[in-house]
Amino acid sequence: MLQSLKVILDIQELDMKMIRLMRLKKERLKELEHIDSLRQELHHQQKEKEAEIAELSRNVASQEEKINEIKERIKKLEAKQNTVKKVDEFNALTQEMTTSERERIATEQIASDLIDKRNLEEEILGKIKESLIQSEESSRNLENEIRESIRLINQEGTDIKASRDEMAKTADPEILRIYQRLLNNKKDRVVVPIENRTCSGCHIALTAQHENVVRKGERLTFCEHCSRIHFWQESEDLEGTAVATKRRRRRTAGV
Repeated sequence: MLQSLKVILDIQELDMKMIRLMRLKKERLKELEHIDSLRQELHHQQKEKEAEIAELSRNVASQEEKINEIKERIKKLEAKQNTVKKVDEFNALTQEMTTSERERIATEQIASDLIDKRNLEEEILGKIKESLIQSEESSRNLENEIRESIRLINQEGTDIKASRDEMAKTADPEILRIYQRLLNNKKDRVVVPIENRTCSGCHIALTAQHENVVRKGERLTFCEHCSRIHFWQESEDLEGTAVATKRRRRRTAGV
């Protein structure tokens, strides 16, 4: 049965590379989304600030129009006052002119405050525009680097898939089907060795009987805890697989 697992183990190594590539690509795409989100936020702030400034300008214009109306009213009152001869009428016009003058001063103060606020908002808008320009300049190279990285990831993924498809043609169809179902469920290694009578997938202790069955390698043996397929990593049947290469590296490192 281990002979049948040899191809599956090599396929699994390719699948693990594919999964890592997919995760890396997802991270890179998130980086692009984050950069675009920051840019869109600055554009949104710019539009909001421009709309706010436009509203302030309308309010300033309205107050200035009101000031001109008040000034015109005062002129008419002055002209009328010059023609009256009665003291009561003169005093009444004086009172009305005083009231209008106060209104003019108050309106001019409102207009002045609005202008000051508009100037402040225009200064903030200038900083937003400057930040937007700097952001676009600094992010352009980063975006190009990320897109190139994604292109290389796609290319590598295409090459791995081609190798995987060729390898799958030589695999036992039934074992490949079982393996694929487990892989789709766990998105991780599903054909794993027993290490110190423990499943190296879920790290739960196994029985001696289970270990003996796996040693014999006469049939597929599944972990009773996580359903992964077990194999005996010391088996000579595994020579030539990626698992055997990793095993030799571990042994060399331990020397």
